[in-house]
Amino acid sequence: MNTSEFELKERIKELTCLYEVSTILGNANQELLEETLKAVALSLKRAVQHPELTNVTFVLNAIKISTDKQANGALSIQSDIKVFNQIKGKLVANLDNSVSKEAHFLKEEQYLLNNIALKTGNLLERIEIQKNENSLKQQMERADRLTILGEITAGIAHELNTPLANILGFAELLKNDLDATSNLVNDVDKIIQNAIFSREVVKKLMFFACEMPQEKKHINLVPHIKNAINLLEATFKKEHVKYIVKVEEEEIWLQADPVQITQIIFNLLMNAIYFSPKEGLVTVEAFSTNKDIVLKILDEGKGFTKDEIEKVFQPFFTTKPIGDGSGLGLSVVHGIVASHKGTITAENNINKGAIFTITFPLN
Repeated sequence: MNTSEFELKERIKELTCLYEVSTILGNANQELLEETLKAVALSLKRAVQHPELTNVTFVLNAIKISTDKQANGALSIQSDIKVFNQIKGKLVANLDNSVSKEAHFLKEEQYLLNNIALKTGNLLERIEIQKNENSLKQQMERADRLTILGEITAGIAHELNTPLANILGFAELLKNDLDATSNLVNDVDKIIQNAIFSREVVKKLMFFACEMPQEKKHINLVPHIKNAINLLEATFKKEHVKYIVKVEEEEIWLQADPVQITQIIFNLLMNAIYFSPKEGLVTVEAFSTNKDIVLKILDEGKGFTKDEIEKVFQPFFTTKPIGDGSGLGLSVVHGIVASHKGTITAENNINKGAIFTITFPLN
């Protein structure tokens, strides 16, 4: 075979490879990424001058795909794989020249490698864009569902308010008419307690549906933390749970609704007390940075499972037994924080328990 015939044969192999790779990558998706890269690597291997001596490898983060075992003492060429102009991996071709010292890579093979690395980067960019689009779509769908749920819960809350007020009022009148020693007093007390509990659930529903008025003021967070602790002092003692407040600053100012801020702290502390073991410790931390105000509440409870941590702020989700919780407390907290343009996260403590972290922007 003369030189011209040889070069023509090699160019045909390279063009065939480019066509195959374009077809493979064009039909690729995230679920079959490793299989796709393997097919591309095999196509490239067939296109080089010495396919029997060449090993092609993709290295992408934790993924490593090779056509063969790594050749020892081999010649190599490689090209970076860039995703949005950032190097995310490389495409490497190794040539084992121990069999034939004259074996080498052609310069056109480096060009081919560069071209395939570029096409692979384009594929990864497309996958990343699709992931972002899917994530945005899911967020929008969730926002739509929450809007509808908010409208429904607002209607339910308004409908329940009047009969609950009547039940509570008439039960209290009935109790006043009963003899204090009557056995019926205990039954009426249960009616009153359950009516009060139901009224609190309705109130939370109204908070969740954004039906409660909001009045933002310039407030100092520190006294609100201390007031919430004082309100729950008896509960801490009753449940045999200890607490510690780590607030070094005397003043931490933010623009917020004072009632709703107290509700946030109160709800998170009640949650921490509920899940704390006997003699467990609840820690409250607050501090300010150059950009944010941070409030943390830590407990020594059982923490979260993977499934629970993904649903913890969803309305009506609770890990408490029936009757102990409505599943709205943390959802209401999340809504209040969001209405103050803040963020709230839940995570497991390294040792034990859970950590709730609220961040408010400085005004």
